Amino acid sequence: MKQAFIVLVFACMFIACLSPVYKNPHIVIETEAGNIEIELYPDKAPQTVKAFLSYVDAGYYKGGTFYRVLANDNQPMNAIKANLIQGGIWKSDYKKASSLPGIAHEATNKTNILHKDGVFSLSRMEPGTATTEFFICIDDQPGFDYGGENNPDGQGYAAFGKVVKGMDIVHKIHNFPYRDQAFDPQVAIINIKRR
Repeated sequence: MKQAFIVLVFACMFIACLSPVYKNPHIVIETEAGNIEIELYPDKAPQTVKAFLSYVDAGYYKGGTFYRVLANDNQPMNAIKANLIQGGIWKSDYKKASSLPGIAHEATNKTNILHKDGVFSLSRMEPGTATTEFFICIDDQPGFDYGGENNPDGQGYAAFGKVVKGMDIVHKIHNFPYRDQAFDPQVAIINIKRR
């Protein structure tokens, strides 16, 4: 019995050594196309990360979708072009998404997290209205930063993480069929979990 206990303790220690230890929290977006792992930056965007992780921990993203895509050929000719995929629960649980209080806007001039390739950011209407909806940049998108031209108020969007694994899945989803700026059909998010 004592030997079995010792073996069990060593097995648990071995497994613990194999589990990665991260300085920052990581989340995994599980999609029908594969998984996307994202590192979050609570030291730079504390309010955004705290709110987002509270939604993850509450299970809000189970059954969510990627529903919007921006590509070079689905934007007005005179628009400043951007490439991204956008998701969350807006289409799957609008009631929940619209009932949450907005997160204080943490602009890129304060966080220094710029909208580079693979950056994870919150979607919003006015500053301070962002909740559950997010997007992932494809290529660098300086127009989404503070002072950028992609938002009339010049406040940009609140970037708070970056894809560290699964950028191939982001590109795969970006190439899924769409009509106008909507995926057709939407791309299922099975869940978002902490890593």
